[in-house]
Amino acid sequence: MSEPSTAFLRHFREALGVDGAIRFDRFVDLALYHPEVGYYRGRRMRVGRGPSTDFYTSSTSGPVFGELVAAACADLLGGTSPSTFEFVEIGAEIDGGILAGIDHPFRSARTVGAGDRIQLTGQCIVFSNELLDAQPFRRFVRRNAAWMEIGVGLRGTELQEIEMAGAVDLPGLPADAPEGTYFDAPVGSISLVRDIASQDWSGLFVAFDYGSSGSAIVEAYPGGTARAYRRHSQVPNLLDAPGDQDLTCDVCWDWIASALQENGFQVEPLESQEQFLVRHAQRQLAAISHEEAGRLSRRKLAMQQLIQPGHLGQRFQVLCGRRPST
Repeated sequence: MSEPSTAFLRHFREALGVDGAIRFDRFVDLALYHPEVGYYRGRRMRVGRGPSTDFYTSSTSGPVFGELVAAACADLLGGTSPSTFEFVEIGAEIDGGILAGIDHPFRSARTVGAGDRIQLTGQCIVFSNELLDAQPFRRFVRRNAAWMEIGVGLRGTELQEIEMAGAVDLPGLPADAPEGTYFDAPVGSISLVRDIASQDWSGLFVAFDYGSSGSAIVEAYPGGTARAYRRHSQVPNLLDAPGDQDLTCDVCWDWIASALQENGFQVEPLESQEQFLVRHAQRQLAAISHEEAGRLSRRKLAMQQLIQPGHLGQRFQVLCGRRPST
């Protein structure tokens, strides 16, 4: 296990409570978003297929992903002209976002960096790709027919998971989970969506990510869904080298849908990435297939990776919500 950096330890010690531990979501927030030591705050390449990157996603497929997303969002608007909407990508991992360098039908496009302040007004299409899974999460474990909160403490210079005393204040945890079950609760994604949805804007919310319902996650992943990645490999210890590895857990889509509905959004049924793109970007898919007929070009290969079930088509899901102008 790699020890934390001196800078991270300094900030971690400042955050420790009187009981000698901090909640896991506080640790994740430090490790991912602290201005000095956070993983997503550093100026480095995180996404891609190169040896110095840590993971790849749909945006790694190049401009084809942006073309398909733009076409799908325009389709979702129905008869409303997309030229009156600003496309806002939150947590963009490539310079300029997925619409950089491609023609799109929107009034404008801008990006908001991960962890930066989000300001929305007017008519917007708010888009994110693998942002919700990268938000702080709390960890719980089932002990003696009750849920215990897991925190992070310090022994010398070694970070350790600690089961914290006190009542659990998160409603909705399954009451019949077996002994030893872990549940990673993506509370940071809910806070983020509520911040987005509570602002004064109308239009579309479109999130690409991976997850399931809360109950299904508990049943399918009794060991929890929290994972750490570095250099395209899963790291066995979530506390290893904080600030130098990605931390993630599955999204609870029913929680996200409820947060949107609480703020006046009509939420579409959850779809796989394949279903979403085939249904809403059919013309663009057909155009790419026609242009690249008879050869396996980079554009055609990228398209196939995005929609084929064996690649990214089933790994990711898409949740859409719409709020009309008042």
